[in-house]
Amino acid sequence: MSTFKSKRTIALYIGSLQKGGAERVMANLADYLNDCGYRVILVTTYQVEVEYPISEGVCRIISEPDESELGKSRIKNLLVRMGKLRSIWKEQKPDVILSFIGKTNFRAIITSFGLGIPVAVSVRSEPAREYGTPLMRFLARTLFCRASGVVLQTRECFDFFPKGIRKKAVILKNPINPLFFKERYTGERDKTIVTVGRVDENKNHRMLIGAFVQLSEEFPDYKLIIYGDGDKRQELLKLVKDLNMQERILLPGNIDNVPDMIYKTRVFVLSSNKEGMPNALIEAMVMGLTVVSTDCPCGGPAELIDHGVNGLLTPVGDENRMKENLQFVLKNMQQADAMGEKATITGEIYRPEKVLEEWENYLNLLAERRNRR
Repeated sequence: MSTFKSKRTIALYIGSLQKGGAERVMANLADYLNDCGYRVILVTTYQVEVEYPISEGVCRIISEPDESELGKSRIKNLLVRMGKLRSIWKEQKPDVILSFIGKTNFRAIITSFGLGIPVAVSVRSEPAREYGTPLMRFLARTLFCRASGVVLQTRECFDFFPKGIRKKAVILKNPINPLFFKERYTGERDKTIVTVGRVDENKNHRMLIGAFVQLSEEFPDYKLIIYGDGDKRQELLKLVKDLNMQERILLPGNIDNVPDMIYKTRVFVLSSNKEGMPNALIEAMVMGLTVVSTDCPCGGPAELIDHGVNGLLTPVGDENRMKENLQFVLKNMQQADAMGEKATITGEIYRPEKVLEEWENYLNLLAERRNRR
């Protein structure tokens, strides 16, 4: 840990702390840095009802202006929002800023121009998804040249960016909640297939439901449980009702005690179309679950899973292959358990004390480069 920690201010910037992988990483990072003695400023654009909790010692600032400060002009409102964010940097005087996700990264770079504050931006998903339009891609490839550092999720992400950005980019792992690091369960497992995450189009739970329906008669004692909430949850509840599978396919919404709820499950599934380095998949592997995941860009699951050794990979959107992979692990318990044991070993490199220190050292490196100028 840095000897400068008692003097250094670190600003973290994200849209909100609503339930999600990137938000969880930022909340964990804020708590860790606060515990280490840094002055931590956590800036979010909004405050929403269901958020990850953070330590009392972390200074939370909301950057969205009051309604009285905004008008009908979108351009004027944009300038007001940018001006307020810039005033936060001027007032708080952080030694380094770390921002997460999409347009938030753009705002961090633009509003810190000329202030002499190093900015690290972090892309939390596949870059082509996070910056999905030609304008967004242009801005990412242009503005990131101004950043002091760029944090990516996988080696495949580097290909999205020009050489100048790749030179300043690093890969930092996601810190995993220590509650997931418990002795692997070796008793009789629940007859459940689970997934955890935001219930949206990208997670492609519809494909997973289709695969489970194909298996339902062969494995009548098994249930599929989809933990999480999102804009597709009501649509999926209707689908389940139309399929008359309400007793077999459950969507209970968000839960707080994820480690306890998935600890004894038979199979964990990630069915996403695109991902960065998925926290939920790492957490399942840390716990030694048998995992089945889509081999989605930008390559996170493929970096985690050696197919047939510590889990199984499925082509994106391939319902039949998903069914076959689930069928294999449910029929071959001994091999499924062996993959779960290997998954536990894979997850060891994500212990939070190691990973969070890597983030700390990286942010200190950027701040110290500034001081040497």
